[in-house]
Amino acid sequence: MRLFVFGYGYSAAAAVRRLAGPSTEVAATTRDPAKAEAMRAAGIDAIVFDGRDPAPRLREALARASHVLVSVAPGEAGDPVLNVHGADLALARSLASIVYLSTVGVYGDHGGAWVDERTPEKPVSARSVARLAAEARWRRHGAMTKVPVAILRLSGIYGPGRNAFVNLADGTARRLVKPGQVFNRIHVDDIAEAVRLAFRKGADGVFNVTDDEPSPPQDVVAHAAALMGVAPPPEQDFETADLSPMARSFYGENKRVANARSKRELGLVYGYPNHRVALERMWREDGWR
Repeated sequence: MRLFVFGYGYSAAAAVRRLAGPSTEVAATTRDPAKAEAMRAAGIDAIVFDGRDPAPRLREALARASHVLVSVAPGEAGDPVLNVHGADLALARSLASIVYLSTVGVYGDHGGAWVDERTPEKPVSARSVARLAAEARWRRHGAMTKVPVAILRLSGIYGPGRNAFVNLADGTARRLVKPGQVFNRIHVDDIAEAVRLAFRKGADGVFNVTDDEPSPPQDVVAHAAALMGVAPPPEQDFETADLSPMARSFYGENKRVANARSKRELGLVYGYPNHRVALERMWREDGWR
């Protein structure tokens, strides 16, 4: 495997760790020159890409790539990868598979009802509208080049360093209560496994990658506190809580996201199927730090 990663962030790094092996070569982009040095020290061919200007060495790496993982958010001008290097991707003759990391936010608000990949999208926020447009461009790119493109729609991402235990430890955990509100979540290791399987199968189309059990956010914090043996923060009424506009916007969408297709067609077995199993496993294995 000659893997090229656009956007070496939290989820992409987990996928690279899962795909690592003696026969895997990895090149990846970052905006940060200092981070690029750290990536090179870890054996990754790091390329600085700002999303606006072509990077000649990126073209060379793409020409060799067998698999491409895209973990870059669209900007005001649309998808930066296709905008700047779409033609180079189309010319990559060795390319066998593309995986694009998206968000369940494209479904919008469904009043707590279940949604799956057949549900019509009705994104609410500008960022989710942009994501849906980016998905459509990637699917058109795949149809044009005959390269399969798997769109993995992710729910709220957590894992080591990003979880309720960390929030409790640093004093930022909150228990906001909005009656009837639920969220799905996804552990970063389950994302990594979904990427691996999508590449292995040459998957094409849309897949929800999310846990089995959408649940109220205040329950997650309370369960984590019980495992830590600390008092949970007091419950706060969502309507009167002091929240940033972005934080408040997340609560404007309420849905339960089904994941059956990822299990059936990708063969994904979730290691963290709900928040209770996940928190208990992370606490037991010290996998939250």
